[in-house]
Amino acid sequence: MAFTAEDWPIAAAMLPFAAHLPFGAGEDALRREWSTTLQEVADAGFAHVDLTDSWLRYGDLDARGREALRAALADAGLGASSVSAIRRSVIEQGAGEENLAYSHRTLEFAAEFGIGVVSVGLHQALTPRQREQLWFWTVEGHRDRPDDAEAWALAVRRFRELGAHAADLGILLSLEMYEHTFLGTAASAVRMVEEIGMREVGLNPDVGNLIRLHEPIEDWREVVALTAPFTNFWHVKNYTRDEDPISGLVTTAPAYLESGLIDYRAAFRIAIASGFQGVICTEHYGGDGLSMSAANRDYLRGRILPRRPYEPGTSRVAQHAERVAS
Repeated sequence: MAFTAEDWPIAAAMLPFAAHLPFGAGEDALRREWSTTLQEVADAGFAHVDLTDSWLRYGDLDARGREALRAALADAGLGASSVSAIRRSVIEQGAGEENLAYSHRTLEFAAEFGIGVVSVGLHQALTPRQREQLWFWTVEGHRDRPDDAEAWALAVRRFRELGAHAADLGILLSLEMYEHTFLGTAASAVRMVEEIGMREVGLNPDVGNLIRLHEPIEDWREVVALTAPFTNFWHVKNYTRDEDPISGLVTTAPAYLESGLIDYRAAFRIAIASGFQGVICTEHYGGDGLSMSAANRDYLRGRILPRRPYEPGTSRVAQHAERVAS
């Protein structure tokens, strides 16, 4: 089967909502609170939600919390199509093993909830200086050392372990591209997936993470072209970008998908021709992030995604549409 504009799963990220720690409240209280938040997502016209773990630590929910969340999703009439476990690097010094264990628990949570894809990455917690900024990406955070062969091998080994667990559970693992990590350039991200060597492990080419940097960047077209054959999930967001070649000044700001630097019409044309048939997650930082995500969903459905039957290209990795059809 090939998704069209009408049925392509497009999920709202939970980034606009404050982190919630589910401690000390009964199941009914949790259900009411979470239902209220999730109903906002449904009222914005979404049928699907990405369970971004900046809102809840899904891998740490106990049985009471899982039942409350299941009920809250049902109350809102929402389907959970994906989980994004962010800033849980499996090679973070002093926390890598803990993050690996959390990622395994998150995979098990996803399988229990019938969620087909989990996105993980190598980005780490924001530094205190980053948290002080209007936009955290304007100052440097953690960097993986490109010449650290031991850390690279550890990332491959631990992602392969997670991929095997995902395969056993019948779900997909997606690796999120993020600046200054081993998943921070197109070539490095593709190399990582190729070394892992599993159809269940692909890329989440979050190109927005790369073009917002106040430094030289890869051409987004080249990033999409190189990563598209390995893409199995996609965080989409956009930024305006202005560069002054004389002073070296760079400015960026969040934008609608249709008005930023990335031409998503061209990007999706490339991705679909390369076989992409995965969940799309709309993200946005700043302002009314949920309304921006909803507008971006409407842009994709109304003007970008295929409206007529077509034959997608052949992907190098497994796709969500295969799971839906099976």
